[in-house]
Amino acid sequence: MIRILTDSASDILPAEAEQLGVTVIPLNVTLEDGTVLRDGVDMTPTVYYGVMARCHKLPTTSQPSPELFQRFFLEAAAAGDEVVGIFLSHELSGTCQCARLAADMANVDNVLFVDSENVCLGESLLVRLAVQLRDAGKTAGQIAATLEHAKEHLHLVAVIDDLKYLRKGGRLPAAVAVAGGMLGIKPLITIEEIKLAISLLTLPQMTANLFTHSFKKIIWWSVITGYAGCLGGLFISYKLQVPSGAAIIFFSILIYTFCKMGKSMYLCKQKKLNQTNGYGN
Repeated sequence: MIRILTDSASDILPAEAEQLGVTVIPLNVTLEDGTVLRDGVDMTPTVYYGVMARCHKLPTTSQPSPELFQRFFLEAAAAGDEVVGIFLSHELSGTCQCARLAADMANVDNVLFVDSENVCLGESLLVRLAVQLRDAGKTAGQIAATLEHAKEHLHLVAVIDDLKYLRKGGRLPAAVAVAGGMLGIKPLITIEEIKLAISLLTLPQMTANLFTHSFKKIIWWSVITGYAGCLGGLFISYKLQVPSGAAIIFFSILIYTFCKMGKSMYLCKQKKLNQTNGYGN
C-alpha cells in the first residue's frame, strides 16, 4: 500500500484528510501569550482567524518534531507500505528537511520526498494529484515523478485584502500600510524562485477586473496605470495648486474607468469572435 503524507501548510483539515486517505503532520503555532497549538487540529480556522484579528503580535509557526515523522515512517515500514511525502517549500520552512532527517533516524528506505516548492493551495493541489494517482494504481515512484513534473507548472497568486497583517509581520512599514489602506491598495503576492514575494501593489479591484485571462497583463497594466495615476495627479496638483492626494485619487479613478471601458470592449470583441468561430454565446 502507498501512504500519502503531507504537512498542515497544505490547509487540508482532519476531516478532509480522512476522506482523501492522507496523513497530515501539523506544524506548531505559537500565540502571543505563549500557547502552542497544533495547526488545524487544536483550533478551527474560524476561531484562529478571530484570535489573530484581536492579537497585537502575530502568531509564529515552527516545524514539527522529527519524532512525529519517525513514528509514521516506522509504522509504514512495519506494515510493508511505501510513503510519498509532499511538503511545503524548503525556502519557507524546515519541515521537509525535518522529515528527511526523521527517515535517516528511522533507517528506512520506503519514503519518497517531494518538495512542493509551494504552500497552501499549491501544495494541496499536488497532494490531491498524488491521491488520484494512488487510486489509479500508480507506483510510489511514478507518483513522485509525476508530482516533480507537475510542480513546474504550478503557480500560486493571491491578493491580500488587509494590509495590517503585513504591517504586523514587518513586511510593510507602518506608514506605507496606513497610506495603502487609505487608498484601498491591495498587495499581489506570489511564489518567486520558491520564495514568497510581494509582487506589486495594485489599484482597487484592478487585479480582479483587468485582463482576467492573463496574470502577466494584470501585473504590467496595474503597474503602468498605478504610476500613471500618481504622476498625472502630482502634475495636476503642481499646475493647479490642488491637494496632491485628491488629484492622485481623481487620476486613478479616471484611469480605472478607461481600463473598465477597455475591458468591456475586449470582452465584446471576444464574444463576437467566439460566435463567429461557432463556440456559442
